[in-house]
Amino acid sequence: MDDTGDYTVSAEFYDLLQAETDRCLAERRFSGAAARARHAILDVGAGTGIVTEVLLRTSGVPVHAVEPAPAMRAALLSRLAQLGADQRARVTVHPETLAEAGLAAVADLAVASNVIACLDPATRRVTWQEVSAALLPGGLLLFDLPPTGLPSGCESVGRLGPVRLGLDLYSADITRQFHRGVQRTVFTYRVEREGKLLREARESFDVWPAPPERLGEELEAAGLHVVEAPGSDLMAARRPDC
Repeated sequence: MDDTGDYTVSAEFYDLLQAETDRCLAERRFSGAAARARHAILDVGAGTGIVTEVLLRTSGVPVHAVEPAPAMRAALLSRLAQLGADQRARVTVHPETLAEAGLAAVADLAVASNVIACLDPATRRVTWQEVSAALLPGGLLLFDLPPTGLPSGCESVGRLGPVRLGLDLYSADITRQFHRGVQRTVFTYRVEREGKLLREARESFDVWPAPPERLGEELEAAGLHVVEAPGSDLMAARRPDC
């Protein structure tokens, strides 16, 4: 099975292989800003809800979780169902793109984790505009940086797992390659039992590199001023106070 970019393959394996790493990253990257939020937080591309859960736990404000992919949203809602009543009352799931959600002046913090690199340049520019519209004056945007260049050939990125469930071992190999002017990242998932391969599935995602200078120009064009980020793996921009 080999699909491209709709998460129908990856959703099954995502939390098992990536949740703990992603949770640690989210706590380091976003918990401080979330604790300072006073109105609401926008989670752009909430995925299976790992970041959403961190934002809810470290803040006391409403969270708007935007996730258009049905497979990931199913996992997101399952995760939210396990939370306490107070946290569930503070989170709203938007089952469409940010542009379709039409959020206006609702949040003083927006985060986008593992999202921006997966947007083509035109969609990325629209996303900045929609984030700017969703932020209150003085609101802050935090996101992780896309790669700055393209791979020269097929490269191994690394491996996720293995993680044992009963008799089975789950793992994923990640590669990236140049593909029609973009970077294509391929996840090959495997389930093995007693050394034998039970099943294998692949899903690929296109990634659009962009240097920080270009991102800064796009953000400024959308009315967001680049500011110092809390970490070297993040970029930050703020909507002016007036």
